[in-house]
Amino acid sequence: MTDEWSAGKLDLDAYLHRIGYAGPAQPCEATLAALHRAHLAAIPFENLDIMLGRPVRVDLESIQAKLVDAGRGGYCYEHGQLFGAALQRLGFEVERLLARVGPDREPMRPRTHLTLRVRAGDSAWLADVGFGNSPPGPLSLHGGRQELNGQVYEVVHDAEDGTWKLRELVEGEWVTQYRTEDQRVYPPDVVMSNHYTSTYPESWFTWQPIVARREPGALRAIVGRGYTITRPGHPKERRQLTDDEFVDALSTIFGLRFTEEELAALVAAPTGPPTAA
Repeated sequence: MTDEWSAGKLDLDAYLHRIGYAGPAQPCEATLAALHRAHLAAIPFENLDIMLGRPVRVDLESIQAKLVDAGRGGYCYEHGQLFGAALQRLGFEVERLLARVGPDREPMRPRTHLTLRVRAGDSAWLADVGFGNSPPGPLSLHGGRQELNGQVYEVVHDAEDGTWKLRELVEGEWVTQYRTEDQRVYPPDVVMSNHYTSTYPESWFTWQPIVARREPGALRAIVGRGYTITRPGHPKERRQLTDDEFVDALSTIFGLRFTEEELAALVAAPTGPPTAA
């Protein structure tokens, strides 16, 4: 069998150390949930290489060098491949899926999000550690309504178009976060989607810094200079950061370290959409 996604190149021990995980390693729901929580808490979601004018590389060796060895974060193509490789090495069956982000009743968007469908025995889960506001844990594909840390989700199959939808209950209404298709994904598909996401002028990721971290009980995020804290059952906290507060938050809240030159470039990076000429 070929190692299509290069999982054999992962330094599994280094990855587990990076996320602070020393628990059981059997391929079961409890292990998957524990790894999912540990990964989210340890490795931030961020697009800061794009803000620094660097290409985002999505081969596993580059991802490991950045997210594991250098202590950085990344976005879905990086998180999904890293987590998927670790799960494969632990004996889970992993499918990579590309998803279309956005609610129902909106124009169709391109497939710009990488998520995972994970199986062990007769059970299957949607496991997503790279969505920015990822669910706090894996979601059963056989379950219906599921509550995690005070948030309510469901994964439903849409018989009309054959997609699987991740939906979250927001203020009493089900909101579709994204939908996946039962279409096999290959590494070159991720390369193409990543190129679009990281270079297309209208992509959110090309014109503002985005950083997020889900910890137990809270999701902390920066978009541009807007800083939010989301806690289930509480009003969302919002405020605008000064440049100095933005720089401080990168290290103190998100655990990211940059050189003085890199920080100056991040402060100078755009924080809003490009204006029309």
